[in-house]
Amino acid sequence: MKTAVALVTGAGSGIGKAAALALAKEGFKVGALGHTQEEISSTVNAILAAGGDAVAVLADISDEHQMEAAVRQLTEQFSRLDVVVANAGINGVWAPIDDLKLSEWNDTIAVNLTGTFLTIRATVPELKRSGGGSIIVVSSINGTRTFTTPGATAYSAAKAGQVAMVQQLALELARHHIRINAVCPGEIETNIDANTSVRNEEETAIPVVWPEGQVPITGGRPGRSEDVADVIVFLASDKCRHITGSPVWVDGGQGLLR
Repeated sequence: MKTAVALVTGAGSGIGKAAALALAKEGFKVGALGHTQEEISSTVNAILAAGGDAVAVLADISDEHQMEAAVRQLTEQFSRLDVVVANAGINGVWAPIDDLKLSEWNDTIAVNLTGTFLTIRATVPELKRSGGGSIIVVSSINGTRTFTTPGATAYSAAKAGQVAMVQQLALELARHHIRINAVCPGEIETNIDANTSVRNEEETAIPVVWPEGQVPITGGRPGRSEDVADVIVFLASDKCRHITGSPVWVDGGQGLLR
């Protein structure tokens, strides 16, 4: 049997990079997709240095033509596709609803929700050709378990939409032996804050303070990207063969506290 191939979007940093490295360690050939050449090259070089096989794929997930070209590039390189990790996303602008601009809403939805749609749409034909596979969508506790992040209306709506998409597609894709699940991380140590803009937080924040932190299982400390990556590897594997249409919260109990 040929070595399985995984596509990971947003593979240049954070959860995406951790997932790409973890899948490569498990023997997958990896397409590391991102919109910053330097970052995805770093991920690919780390995989190659560890003895794995990977290729850098440059694309904006919110652009359908770039995503179609990216999937063609990957399948021309590795001849098949078995696993898709739709991870790329942004926090975008968090602001009171009457202060949130349409352009800011559109930017968040374009990347987080439309980008997920375009990733799945471009890759499903290849998964069908491979006889099946696994899609893992990286959502969030926001919009699925918690609704208290100040001003995160667009972000929460997109993340809720991702889980709805996963559950809708689980039945549609089952006949093709394609499983699709979501991971919903809580507070994780990543650099996603670099693309977050918070405005007038005091107008929307809920005045609750957790002096010992809000992640119970770690004594308040954020989780690590590797904590999410390990779940992604499980969902990609045959050990997960009977699981589809399921959100998995990877939040150390944070969502239950909030």
